[in-house]
Amino acid sequence: MVKVLLVLCLTLFSLRPAFAASYYPERLEDAKAVYLTLGEGAAHGDGKADDTDSIQRAIDREQETNSEGVVFIPSGTYRLTKTIYIWPGIRLIGYGPTRPVFVVTANTPYFQNGPANMVMFAGGRPAGARGSGTAPTVRDANPGTFYSALSNVDIDIKDGNPGAVGVRARYAQHCYLAHMDFHIGSGLAGIHDGGNVAQDVHFFGGQYGIWTRKPSPGWQFSVIDATFEGQRVAAIREHEAGLTLIRPQFKNVPAAVSIDPGYSDELWVKDARLDDVSGPAFVISNEKNAHTEINMEGVICRNVPVFAAYRESGNQVAGKGALYEVSTFSHGLHFNDIGDTPVIRDVYSASELSDEPPPVKSDILDLPPMNTWVNIRSLGAHGDGVTDDTEVLRKAIAGHRTIYFPAGQYLVTDTIELKPDTVLIGLHPSITRILIADSTPAFQGVGEAKPLIEAPQGGTNIVTGIGLYTNGINPRAVAAKWMAGSHSMMNDVRFLGGHGTSDLDPAPKQDRRSWSIYNNTHTADSNIKRRWNAQYPSLWITNGGGGTFVDIWTPSTFAQAGLYVSDTSTPGRIYELSSEHHVRNEVMLRHASNWSIYALQTEEESGEGPFALPIDIQDSSNITFANYHSYRVVSTYQPFPYAAKVTDSKDIHFRNFHCYSDSKASFDNGIYDQTHDIEIRDREFSWLDISGNAPPVSADAPHAVLASDAKVVKLAGGFFNASGGAIGPSGDPYFVDARLNTIYRWNAAAHHLTEVRKNPLEPVNLAFDKSGDLLVVSYAGKATVYSFKPESRDESITLLQPEPSVPRPGMTPVIPVDYWRNENDFSEAIVSPRAWQFVSPDKSVFLSVKQDFIDDDLYYGIRMQDVIRAFGLSPAEPKRPFYVSDASEEKTWRVTIGEDGSISNPTLFAEQGGEGVAVDAEGNVYLAAGKVFVYNPSGKVIDTIKVPERPLQLLFGGSEGKTLYILTHTSLYSVETRFSGR
Repeated sequence: MVKVLLVLCLTLFSLRPAFAASYYPERLEDAKAVYLTLGEGAAHGDGKADDTDSIQRAIDREQETNSEGVVFIPSGTYRLTKTIYIWPGIRLIGYGPTRPVFVVTANTPYFQNGPANMVMFAGGRPAGARGSGTAPTVRDANPGTFYSALSNVDIDIKDGNPGAVGVRARYAQHCYLAHMDFHIGSGLAGIHDGGNVAQDVHFFGGQYGIWTRKPSPGWQFSVIDATFEGQRVAAIREHEAGLTLIRPQFKNVPAAVSIDPGYSDELWVKDARLDDVSGPAFVISNEKNAHTEINMEGVICRNVPVFAAYRESGNQVAGKGALYEVSTFSHGLHFNDIGDTPVIRDVYSASELSDEPPPVKSDILDLPPMNTWVNIRSLGAHGDGVTDDTEVLRKAIAGHRTIYFPAGQYLVTDTIELKPDTVLIGLHPSITRILIADSTPAFQGVGEAKPLIEAPQGGTNIVTGIGLYTNGINPRAVAAKWMAGSHSMMNDVRFLGGHGTSDLDPAPKQDRRSWSIYNNTHTADSNIKRRWNAQYPSLWITNGGGGTFVDIWTPSTFAQAGLYVSDTSTPGRIYELSSEHHVRNEVMLRHASNWSIYALQTEEESGEGPFALPIDIQDSSNITFANYHSYRVVSTYQPFPYAAKVTDSKDIHFRNFHCYSDSKASFDNGIYDQTHDIEIRDREFSWLDISGNAPPVSADAPHAVLASDAKVVKLAGGFFNASGGAIGPSGDPYFVDARLNTIYRWNAAAHHLTEVRKNPLEPVNLAFDKSGDLLVVSYAGKATVYSFKPESRDESITLLQPEPSVPRPGMTPVIPVDYWRNENDFSEAIVSPRAWQFVSPDKSVFLSVKQDFIDDDLYYGIRMQDVIRAFGLSPAEPKRPFYVSDASEEKTWRVTIGEDGSISNPTLFAEQGGEGVAVDAEGNVYLAAGKVFVYNPSGKVIDTIKVPERPLQLLFGGSEGKTLYILTHTSLYSVETRFSGR
């Protein structure tokens, strides 16, 4: 009797019943899908026989037949004894009266040592096959893995499988996990390395519910309507995941979220509930760094004695009694308003509660009952991409509320208008498309926007799992004009065109992703008639439109923007929207208010987007951006001034702003307030409120390192992307504009600029030897370093040859001062061997390089070796402190340089990183990081030098060495200092 009561109590207090209802209780018909069959010679589904190979064969068959598509799994319990691999673009969807279950039975050998994955999303299918005798190597999912999914299938890990992981999912856009229960038991984790979206997922037991890190493309990981119960170490263990938690619930766990030691994250938590969390609910690491961006709102806590703890300092944030609400918690770099001086700080607003409020209702709308769905094919639609289905769709909408679209291309020739309650359902937006062909007459000529799909004002419409394609020669087209109300939803919708658009031409091709979207110079489409930036925005929410938008990908280069919200005060919520590859804008807001935009990601390509402004906000109010990621690809060469522009707007809130690029042409500023002409140079911060009010005017503080009455003076301008400078024998700066193949000298005595060389040799970085030879690191060729006499009329050059590294006493090594790493491994990577040296003609100086420069290693086709990627090199004195900056993690390190140019003994100097470093004779360290910040030798900021543009490289020169030359992308500045350079 006691045992029965105990089981009853555990059931009552559990967050979810042991057996979840099936999200798709009926079979959906799709001629292009593969259906796993049960019976002799097929899968068993009895939880006893091994069904691994049967499921894998079904996945393989869909990949072989259609490249992308859906595999349907019927109700049953499927025993797995090894990993199932889901190939790119394949979706596994369970159906039937009970939700299908993938189970690992007790003590299965494969799952003893972890992480051992039950299901793994792959980056490609290898040539080998099961049964060949040798298991093929399967590539992990990666930034090019799109559209894969697992839905309505539960995971069950029985006892004795300590290494078992439910799902590994390091994929990219338009991939997801949904409607899943993870019964992890004694296993390791439900999800190990996730990405994009997980929705309606529930985790029971395990060491962790989710154990994850930075997703493969670097974007956010949004987890929506998830519950966690009974994890042994932490509900979520993570780092750099861009974790966006919407309405999560945690119960009976030691910690809700634990960030790994030494790592940062952009963590956004909204409307959470925590019950019986024994340890600190949130464990925060790297607390002194601007990369740590933590914000939470609306967190209800019961029996949570410590709300947050800081790993390094040991500081804690205590709870407020047995039951309390945290209305706001924030940690990171804060701007109270535009024009404010930022500071790393906490905000903690909490109050005790007498009664527990009800949970916040999910805004992810339920679909209508399946028995009300009508298959569009049964109504006469062809879906072949050739036959006009316009009238079939119109009649279907007129006669039915909920319409299901199997995979196909549903060609239309005019606008499809939805009724106020119309629901359109597909299951794979890459291969389930409503589209117009190029040059469709109704969408031609000069005129107002003409939508492909139109949702009416105030509607409760739902569109899910469908791709909308306006092609490339339809200048009036807007893919979706959305005027539906706050109780509408768009989920898992792809606005096709551009990257990731598979070729579904009726004539099958072996590789649907092999078609080119570029001409041979990446400056236009491969079909010149398909013009970029020649259509209206893809998704236009207007005229009172609102609702919930989840897992949206809008990268059509033909459109003016991916998302446009205008003329609406209807509340709207966006979760995980990727808008990228546009020519002008990614996201525009005009006369919009009451919107919450969470986990927005923008990306600019070098071909389409060198002048693209990702976010443009005008005449808007009460807008919140949380966990925004702004990225420019590594091949970007065109600088651009800012990632977001705000004009005539108020109550604009940014929480967790992450703006970055591994190229040398990131955004110069995070945000520009055009109304008040103020730039936010910081590209990583936790909190900014833009009230709309004019900022107060404040006087500059006295300078500690500048000469009396010294001013920053612009000497020259008009450059494309200046950097790579060095000081010549006379004290004059020489520098490079790599895009223009030009090396310049600023002649201080004559006060003018001189072109030293403009040969097409792709110069990048410069250094001088003691005899006045100029050493040039070149992007051209392989491991190219050359030298010449800059004052000689002889235009010949000397190619320097690499020599194995050896100690060179009495010679001066030249070392990059700034670095970019895509992993949090700087202190290990910086000391890796510099195995080769290029020695100057007079044997006084040598450039120390790594093997990757010799081998010409490429990263996405780009040379990223540190002597190439750096904004500048600097001579170093062996055994004397030398300073290098990790711009990616915003840290500056003190290191030791050996007589062979090796780097050792990295010690953290400052929790700030930037593009350039210089040191004066007093040992003060000058750091180019939006402004010029000056640290004394003990690591304390003693001065700040404002520059009209973002500084990139700092050089001490002049006749006495007291002129600080400052290079920006477009200009050269100088200022006189009290101390000479070292």
